[in-house]
Amino acid sequence: MARRLLTEERTRLEDLRNRIDGTGEEGQEDSLSELSTVDQHPADVGSETFERTKDLSVQEDVDGRLADIERALGKLDAGTYGTCEECGRAIPDERLEAVPAARFCIEHQSAQERREPDE
Repeated sequence: MARRLLTEERTRLEDLRNRIDGTGEEGQEDSLSELSTVDQHPADVGSETFERTKDLSVQEDVDGRLADIERALGKLDAGTYGTCEECGRAIPDERLEAVPAARFCIEHQSAQERREPDE
């Protein structure tokens, strides 16, 4: 069941990433170059920059989640899936159903989230 959930989530995230990529494979400079003409209002450039930044942020999140899924699939193959990376205890099935790529038990996930901003 875990492999199915992970595979379904990977497919969903890949589709999302492809839709984001489809909004323009050009770099930010290229996408804004046409907006730099005299007839464009500065607010239009700001809006375009905001949208591009938002898309890049979403894409970064999706890429990170895809990496977590690949890691979880590797753990399935290695026989270590469902084990907290911090304490080595089993991650409850309910948590794995909700977050199939979970790396930590609830206790250590909370600790990890508190540490991440500093790293």
